[in-house]
Amino acid sequence: MDDSIATSRFGAMTYLSPPGSLIQDAALQALQSALSDCLAARHIQLVLDLSRTQAVGGRALEILLDTSAQVSAFGGKLELVNANDLVKQIIGLTGCAEQLSLAAADNPSATAPPSPATSALGRLGDILLRRQLLTPERMALAVQAQQESGRRVGQILVEKGWISEQDLLSALGEQLGLPTVSLRTGLYEKSAAALLPEATARRLQVLPLFKVHHTLTVATAEPQAIPVFDEITALTGLSVRVVLTRREDIVRHLAEAFDGTDFTPELLEAQQDDLELIESQIPDDYTEIDHLAGGSPVINLVNGLIQRAIRDKASDIHIEITRGRSRVRFRVDGVLYQVMTPRAELHPAIVSRLKVMANLDIAERRLPQDGRIQVATQGRTVDLRFSSLPGIHGEKVVLRVLDKNQSILDVGKLGMSVGNLDTFRHLLTRSHGLILATGPTGSGKTTTLYAAINHLKSMETNIVTIEDPVEYQLDIINQNQVNEAIGLNFARMLKHVLRQDPDVVMVGEIRDKQTAEIAVQAALTGHLVLSTLHTNDALGAVSRLTDMGVEPYLLASALVGVVGQRLVRQVCPSCKTSFLATPEIVARHGWSTEQPIRLARGRGCGECYDSGYKGRLGIHELLVMDEVLQTEVAKGASRERLGQVIKAQGLKTLYDDGVQRALEGRTTLEEVARVIHDA
Repeated sequence: MDDSIATSRFGAMTYLSPPGSLIQDAALQALQSALSDCLAARHIQLVLDLSRTQAVGGRALEILLDTSAQVSAFGGKLELVNANDLVKQIIGLTGCAEQLSLAAADNPSATAPPSPATSALGRLGDILLRRQLLTPERMALAVQAQQESGRRVGQILVEKGWISEQDLLSALGEQLGLPTVSLRTGLYEKSAAALLPEATARRLQVLPLFKVHHTLTVATAEPQAIPVFDEITALTGLSVRVVLTRREDIVRHLAEAFDGTDFTPELLEAQQDDLELIESQIPDDYTEIDHLAGGSPVINLVNGLIQRAIRDKASDIHIEITRGRSRVRFRVDGVLYQVMTPRAELHPAIVSRLKVMANLDIAERRLPQDGRIQVATQGRTVDLRFSSLPGIHGEKVVLRVLDKNQSILDVGKLGMSVGNLDTFRHLLTRSHGLILATGPTGSGKTTTLYAAINHLKSMETNIVTIEDPVEYQLDIINQNQVNEAIGLNFARMLKHVLRQDPDVVMVGEIRDKQTAEIAVQAALTGHLVLSTLHTNDALGAVSRLTDMGVEPYLLASALVGVVGQRLVRQVCPSCKTSFLATPEIVARHGWSTEQPIRLARGRGCGECYDSGYKGRLGIHELLVMDEVLQTEVAKGASRERLGQVIKAQGLKTLYDDGVQRALEGRTTLEEVARVIHDA
């Protein structure tokens, strides 16, 4: 990368524009050299244009502070302009905004922490009451509990669930005059974190962010823990500047800060010679990647990628090779984002390391391989499904991330509207019949089935599942996995399952005529059968099963309901904004013009990969078989005729449900249209 700094001069003003991130040694040397040249030439009216600068570190801030002091001594000025949000946040939380001159539009003083309050309103309880986050009655109860236990009021309020930790930190920030920050990658330097031993940082539950001259900016959730800051000062010899953040954010980012992973170009250059270190001993059951002491950059790199994917809630990790570069992409909320581009020479080492972790043959590169990796990280165990596929430039690897901690096993949390949820729960009360979840791959069908059987499970009910593969293990559920290699397919296993006296049977997917016919017969003989089907909508399930060869009269009697679904991305809460719908949008959807319609969108921020979306939400349509539909299906009515029947019944379609979620401000009309192509 070219680290040269563009310099131009207009009258008495000298403009400098550094590229990239002011963190690496080469970039810092270029910055120091350019500023020194200006001082040597007595150019003391300096403007540093940061429009091309993505991030800054503590050393860059020291250079800017020193230069600002020097030019001020000569009667000049150093002004910073066009800083992005991350850079402005770093300048503000390190306190450098008090000494560096930022253009008015860039000055973070508008969001600077308030001065400590000295009146009665400075008390924490008064601040919470003034913000209407707490009732006087609950405040009185918390004070009483404090007097009895000796614990802090804020801790008691959070434990009882009366306020969130973020609300508490915001109020403490106002009370103590301290900034609050939502931690993310880029808001701390590993070199600053390394000033404290990892064990000490974890024990004190602090994360050093930046070192600027003799001051260490430290993130904590306990701003009044004076002994903690005294210990940090004694260990580092630096004065401590405190910023507030959530405890869980500190714990999460400590793992990344001390994982030994560095994505710098220098490290990538060195990793191509580390293939021999990949064959380090791996435990049989779990790979503890938080504290793995292998010393190999490849091990650190792979561990760091897995940790980041889990932290960012990625569903898949794609590691692929092209002619000149390797590429790593994460699928987050159904969309792929590029996160890294290692050198092509490094790709075989990364693939081999993953094969070792999955107990596969690293010498076999001509055939596809499948395996399983189980890792323990960030306090939980996560399964990774490994799949490799040979290509013309090398093997592509995809890791499916199965994090049980992120799974939804509650029908009330599937995102269904109130009406759809009531209907779905009513369907699950049936003693027999066939209930289907439909939609394309990745639409959340399996999640819906897991939530359904978790809702139905009890000691009085025998629930048996047939899956390919078993993704999440549930208590008191008899789960079975098909094995095509020995001829144990869905149909064969379903025959034997029906001899196990089941009350509820979950079939992972209906793929062929034989499985469909057995599932229908099971539904007709007193069993509740749940399964999935790949169709575009709920009504498509009827035509798909009849096309498979199921007799219409049998299907009409067996089928009790179909859930059609999709997943749409939710508007990111961190950068959510609202706007008035244009007259064109209002007219297109036939909305009333009596009241203005407000919609939401995300601006894009570091929390959502600048996409404006974070997390996903299900949209659904529920088709319930009533007597009219049963009659039409039994007669073999066409899809058009069935469509007329359900339209007359007022079925709320997927698109209707999606538009309603957009009106609620949870997603956008563009996202609904993207997911439902025929909308």
